[in-house]
Amino acid sequence: MKTIALGSDHAGFSLKEFISSYLKENGYEIVDYGAFSEESVDYPYFARKVANAVAEHSADCGILFCGTGIGVSIAANKVKGIRAALVYNSETAALAKQHNDANIICLGARFIAPYYAQKIVESYLTATFEGGKHQKRLDKIEKDDE
Repeated sequence: MKTIALGSDHAGFSLKEFISSYLKENGYEIVDYGAFSEESVDYPYFARKVANAVAEHSADCGILFCGTGIGVSIAANKVKGIRAALVYNSETAALAKQHNDANIICLGARFIAPYYAQKIVESYLTATFEGGKHQKRLDKIEKDDE
């Protein structure tokens, strides 16, 4: 069973809850790092919690939500070993995994309807990393981080 870390700010809370229910119904184990309401909070705190869980391998991957997805993607990518991708449709979600081995995807709750978010998450979770020339590129990114 795949363990997925979820996190959001207040703007992403409702979409996080929707996706959490969908994932649980489909047999995934969920670790929810908050936010736990629509009360205003700062997204870096929750993005860092999810990124740390993924980097420390206590979760297989993560999904982050905020108003645009931009803030959580920037915050998550500050954690060594994280490849958080801002995705906005099923194709970019699949490519994030296939070409970049993204271990977190980030969604903008103000711009993606729940139905489409579900399809995006499904595309990401069923995609596989292609390796090859893509692995060479990831190795370069990792080396540049040292």
